[in-house]
Amino acid sequence: MPSPSPCQNGSHPTAPKRAIQNDPQFAEDARPDSPGLGRKAPSTSISIDPQTGAVGNFGTKGFPDALNELDDRRITEIKPLIPPQILMEDIPLSITAAATVSRARREIEHVLHGPDDRLVVIVGPCSVHDVEAAKEYSRRLKKYAEAASEDLCIIMRVYFEKPRTTVGWKGLINDPFLDGSFQINKGLRKARGLLVDLNEDGIPCAVEFLDTISPQYVGDLVSWGAIGARTTESQVHRELASGLSCPVGFKNGTDGNIQIAVDALRAANREHYFLSVTKQGLSAIVHTAGNPACHVILRGGASGPNYEEQYVAAAAAQLERAKLPAKVMVDLSHGNSSKQYARQVVVAEDVARQLAEVDTGDAILGVMIESHINEGRQDIPPAGPGALKYGVSITDACISWEATVNVLDGLRDGVRRRRERKGGKNA
Repeated sequence: MPSPSPCQNGSHPTAPKRAIQNDPQFAEDARPDSPGLGRKAPSTSISIDPQTGAVGNFGTKGFPDALNELDDRRITEIKPLIPPQILMEDIPLSITAAATVSRARREIEHVLHGPDDRLVVIVGPCSVHDVEAAKEYSRRLKKYAEAASEDLCIIMRVYFEKPRTTVGWKGLINDPFLDGSFQINKGLRKARGLLVDLNEDGIPCAVEFLDTISPQYVGDLVSWGAIGARTTESQVHRELASGLSCPVGFKNGTDGNIQIAVDALRAANREHYFLSVTKQGLSAIVHTAGNPACHVILRGGASGPNYEEQYVAAAAAQLERAKLPAKVMVDLSHGNSSKQYARQVVVAEDVARQLAEVDTGDAILGVMIESHINEGRQDIPPAGPGALKYGVSITDACISWEATVNVLDGLRDGVRRRRERKGGKNA
């Protein structure tokens, strides 16, 4: 990859647009015999003076080639990425895993659209950095999920990509060895391998879709997906959601704005045409059908929490006005816990009360919980990832497994009391 040429004051020259348009070499770009379309490129190079930015013909020697100055100037390296289809053949979806995904997607859609009166629970670590710890957590969760299946539809949170406010570890796919080596191909392999293992064990999985390419590698193994607060307003993520095969939750904005999430649902419900890649890794134009299995996630914001009944009622009313299902999911963490992980317990208690006692409980389709084997969080120590404490998050702080069980028990009780209030199943 060509290196950018330095210039005075450390800035890079930018050729005047007019100069490029008027140059006879550029004027022929639209002709069918232009370079790249069959005509031999001129022997005289088009160059930019690094001092003045002037464009001109400088012969085969002299200033850097103009194209090198105009393209990829800030790219230092490009590596090949494994095509999705190859990874999917190397780590295939089994019949057992496929059944897990299909069942969970169907159950979530039934909760969203009415036939199922259970509560969807997205629960697990803020992010996965240790595959073995994730598997241990899943074994505990499976045992509980089987016992609570009459009341809770439990999906394990298995997040491989993390949005960062500034910089930091971006997740298992981006940096699987937590050492700044950014071996993304190996990260994709680790992520897909874990999802296959969990689904084969009967644990449905939830992820956040942070970019528009990684879904091609893992989308067939995902039962529920999230679009985060920072990306809900993004057109490309709304387009992506319109073509995803799983239910998708859109979080309200970081400022607490609900309308952008409602707008996102309306957009994701519609068909779109956009740029993407195929399973073979080729650029393509995708036409989607729209995704009717989308919903809003209340996660609080800069203006404060929004899990209490007045906020749930307001969100449901906004959804009704938009002619969308008046169902919301409540994120117990983030803005709703004021970023104090232990307060997730308090938020859960209020949600359980709403389920049991007030009509807003009818609009709550589920909750999200940040939970791990052990509570709190940790930074990667100077000694390296080998010195990390087992079962402790390295991103957002989480409640412990023991606290998680208490929260889930309270939510189960809320679901049962909601049934009694409404005269439903098991009343």
